[in-house]
Amino acid sequence: MTSEVLAISMDTNPVVIRRILAGLRDHGYVASGKGHGGGWTLACDLSKVTLRDVYLALGAPELLAIGNRTDAPGCLVEQAVNARLSKSFDDAEALLLESFGEVTLAMLSDEVGARMTAWHRERVAESNGSAKGKPKSKPAAAKKRRAR
Repeated sequence: MTSEVLAISMDTNPVVIRRILAGLRDHGYVASGKGHGGGWTLACDLSKVTLRDVYLALGAPELLAIGNRTDAPGCLVEQAVNARLSKSFDDAEALLLESFGEVTLAMLSDEVGARMTAWHRERVAESNGSAKGKPKSKPAAAKKRRAR
């Protein structure tokens, strides 16, 4: 799959996708091909790679959007709050990373596959008019033929 296609599905810029995938390629999780028919492919056993592995391959970016403030390092209130919250933030991050280690890419792949199957079934049911148990009404032309 190309970075352009992935970028469209993730609503981002292809350059962002290429940077991310380059980091994953460096760890052997994906491979890239150039030229016509090129793109990115998985290059690992999904059952052996966890979200934690991916997180580390991407350089261990910040996990929590909130954290200690450093707007006014000399502020005694800020220092006190940071001191009290530091352990809580560290504990939360450790728990999250532990959880990442329990989720393999194979598990995610299975879940995505199941969601895609359910989504497809819903679309088929909607197009058949049976989404709410009601038969799809026949087109006007068919109704006219029956009336004759």
